[in-house]
Amino acid sequence: MPAKADAPRLNDLLLGRAVMPEGSFLKHLPAPTWTSMSQEWDQRIRSYDRDKPLPLGPDGGDVFIIVQGCVRQERFPLGSGRGLPTIVRFRGIGEIVGEAKLIEQTSSVTTTCLSKTYVVPWRVSYMHRLQRKRPEVQLALLRSLEDRNRQDERVYATFAQASFQRVSTLLAHLAETAGIPDPTVTRRTIISGPTQKDLAAALQLGVSTVENAIGSLRRHGTIDAGYRKFIVHDLDALQDSATSA
Repeated sequence: MPAKADAPRLNDLLLGRAVMPEGSFLKHLPAPTWTSMSQEWDQRIRSYDRDKPLPLGPDGGDVFIIVQGCVRQERFPLGSGRGLPTIVRFRGIGEIVGEAKLIEQTSSVTTTCLSKTYVVPWRVSYMHRLQRKRPEVQLALLRSLEDRNRQDERVYATFAQASFQRVSTLLAHLAETAGIPDPTVTRRTIISGPTQKDLAAALQLGVSTVENAIGSLRRHGTIDAGYRKFIVHDLDALQDSATSA
């Protein structure tokens, strides 16, 4: 069912006032192009509840642009099974997910909503036509995927860094790409959805290691942690924790 655009960020999106995260597809897409595209999906925003999968299996025919929320993507490089490694990545606002379907439509990636998530679906066939008609769409997609690759390396693959830095880096990244500003407190950002276990899986760390890092950040007043929620009180301090030795 179409979702009502009743959340503040969705209203801003429809009015063209939303600021998208750096490196995202919608950040790279020229504003006039996005305005033109948005006129073609009136009332096509879809919402998916927490823990629900996005339909990105082999039979799915859409790619999705995330406009609010956070999803967890899992890939199984050595096949699925107990004890086999899993690659976990988080995707947030302004990003396209399911982009591999633009190359091979039967491609599949397990994608689960970690919070109530709003997306704009685009048929693969439409996206192909749109990229041919509007080269700036293809360029925005390519630039966003390159930025995503670089971000993934910086956020998930810095194994030589201390665990505290790596956890801080991931939380700062989530605040910037999936966080929602708290309307009641200036400069406070709320990250809804990921658990400490999710963070541990993404960083390939033990859950207790992640818990210790988060405990240290809490003692410094940088964040608070609740059930599937992180409240960032000081993003600058969190970013300093990510880069300090």
